[in-house]
Amino acid sequence: MRDAPPPALLSNDTPMRRILHVDMDAFFVAVELLRRPDLRGLPVIVGGHGNPRERGVVSTASYEARKYGVLSAMPLRMALRLCPQAVFLPVDLALYERASRRVKRELRRFSRALEDVGLDEAFIDISDVPGEPGDIGRAIKERIKAATGLTCSIGIGPNKLLAKLATDLGKPDGLTVLTEADIPTRVWPLDVEKLLGVGPKTAAQLRRLGVTTIGALAMLPVSTAVAYLGEAHGRYLHQAAHGRDDSPIITRWQPRSFSRQVTFQRDTADRRRILRALRELCRSAVLEAQERHFLAGTAGVAIRFADFETVRRQMKMAPPTDDAEAIETALRRCLARVPLLRKVRLVGVRLGALIHRRHRRSPISTSRSTRRPARSASRGDVDGDEDIGRACERADERPALADPAWSERRAASRRGQECRR
Repeated sequence: MRDAPPPALLSNDTPMRRILHVDMDAFFVAVELLRRPDLRGLPVIVGGHGNPRERGVVSTASYEARKYGVLSAMPLRMALRLCPQAVFLPVDLALYERASRRVKRELRRFSRALEDVGLDEAFIDISDVPGEPGDIGRAIKERIKAATGLTCSIGIGPNKLLAKLATDLGKPDGLTVLTEADIPTRVWPLDVEKLLGVGPKTAAQLRRLGVTTIGALAMLPVSTAVAYLGEAHGRYLHQAAHGRDDSPIITRWQPRSFSRQVTFQRDTADRRRILRALRELCRSAVLEAQERHFLAGTAGVAIRFADFETVRRQMKMAPPTDDAEAIETALRRCLARVPLLRKVRLVGVRLGALIHRRHRRSPISTSRSTRRPARSASRGDVDGDEDIGRACERADERPALADPAWSERRAASRRGQECRR
């Protein structure tokens, strides 16, 4: 295998774009520090109910805590062992959502072409914004800081792929511009896992081929990539390694599902507790569907046992509906198909095959019982995942960056998280 891969060029078939990616720095922690400035400079960890002796995972760790090896998605108990002096805070999703809306409002002052990737992330197309990319990036950073008191990292490139990669190169509080000419010197030397679409499993496959850097992947024959990784994934990664990505900024999209789940603080075989959790999750998911005017074509449950085996059951809703009682009945029927012979760790529900109401001619009734905000089953019993379930639902509706292979990167980042951010 040669040391230097051949030169790569972005596609000349489309006009050069300027895409800017924004990633807020340690977002949950940063928002918390605005109301707890006394914690600045200390290792701070946000996750679960803020009790590291309960079940839960790290949502965000401050950079001070990361020095001790604390990472997002890590169990809180492990984080406590690594950094016993850390300050643990509970997740306050409503607070973070308000801060996120302020950030997005400032971004839209620069460009209406905004793709909302999550609470702390977004892409905007600045192709038509006058000025040099670096100047635009600095102006956005200053505007966000002035409006929210928060810092962010910005990456700018000719496409979403390189813009995202540029952001990662400059964290925290950085501003990085990548051009086509930078690919051989700044992109190819990077570890292959830095590339979107390369998770742990794909990285292991590539290592067996002797591929450890993005440059090595770029020089790999596309036929070899396809043979080892599959047609779609292999071709996507080969293109991505050359910095090629023509995916558009997607400003609106339809959600694929509404999901909720809870993790019990103690594994349980109590069917009443499981049913109570199922009912609350159903109400929360149905309320979201109603507020966004969607009907569910399928309803399903997920049961994770104490040994981490997960069983899923689903049934079709005919006709599609947002009626809480009908959906709860379907979910109970799904649950009845799961032998509860072992203790249960997690219960989840998912409403899928969504249809917007405007595509239905006949009106659908709704249950009054869902017109009030749903809460999780007893906070003493569960991990408080009802907020995290909302975040996971948003993950379900995010568009792919350039190819379905993007989903592996997302899935890899969420492994072991119990579906938390």
